[in-house]
Amino acid sequence: MKKFINSSDTLLDESLSGFAKAHADIIQLSRQPYFVKRNIATLPGKVTLISGGGSGHEPLHTGFVGFGMLDAACPGQIFTSPTPDQMLAAAHSVENGGGVLFIVKNYAGDVMNFEIAAEMLDCQNDTLLISDDISFAKTHSTGRRGVAGTLILEKIVGAAAQQGSDLAACKSLGDRVNLVTASMGVALSSCTVPALGKPTFELSENEIEMGVGIHGERGRERMALSSATEIVDYLTKAIDIELKPQSGQTALLHVNGFGATPLMELHLIYELASQHWEKSGITISRSLVGNYTTSLDMAGCSITLSLLDEEMLRLWDAPVHTAALRWGC
Repeated sequence: MKKFINSSDTLLDESLSGFAKAHADIIQLSRQPYFVKRNIATLPGKVTLISGGGSGHEPLHTGFVGFGMLDAACPGQIFTSPTPDQMLAAAHSVENGGGVLFIVKNYAGDVMNFEIAAEMLDCQNDTLLISDDISFAKTHSTGRRGVAGTLILEKIVGAAAQQGSDLAACKSLGDRVNLVTASMGVALSSCTVPALGKPTFELSENEIEMGVGIHGERGRERMALSSATEIVDYLTKAIDIELKPQSGQTALLHVNGFGATPLMELHLIYELASQHWEKSGITISRSLVGNYTTSLDMAGCSITLSLLDEEMLRLWDAPVHTAALRWGC
């Protein structure tokens, strides 16, 4: 294992300290327990958006705290859920009279701990559960995982909250976006968790993991390495089966890197995916390419398609100012 690291025990604290210093104009870091919050108070009555999850997926979620997105994010240890006391401390620090909407990726630990926090919270609150990963059927025992589509929901719902939508409206909007968003990823290599010190799984030189999870979980199937065109064809057809996009619809296409794939390759993936849907009469009117929901040092990527209506597109375009996403400000 080759990493810039002093100790796996101090990595999260040192990394968060550096992140907070680098973006002191946007966020501030609280310790004991850890959470990151906006450094400028919001207007009274604004719905508070709080998300979080295990570290190792940066910039998700801490990189999306700021104007037009999250009010706070709770980072757990690497690939480990944050604890209820982090969520409660964050909520008490940033709630401003409009209630709290927890945005939660569908993983057992995250769901359980956010549920505990919601039950203990003494203000109006609701939970938005993200389940955009279509690698497994909807009937899978644990449900579908929340992956790169999380960013899209945080951006759109964040804009709605910033513009004054109430808690029920923000929750309803998020559920609508979740239903029209589908993602699937593919790994060329495993990630290496520092505390473990070795790859989470093994792939030979001519193998890929199709439908891999963002923590290195097994995917839909292990396949032989093929051309970029064939890989994208597999991913886009799976998304087509799920969303059934129709000619004339408008979409946002997000190609997300897992941490170790060059932008040159990610843009190639975007070109191939956009060609696929444009041939079907889908208008790709918005795009996002880069490392946004990563898996430490995994080589690979995911493709996300969101079928967005005019309201969703307007909210996507609304100003945002965070460490990892900013425009219009």
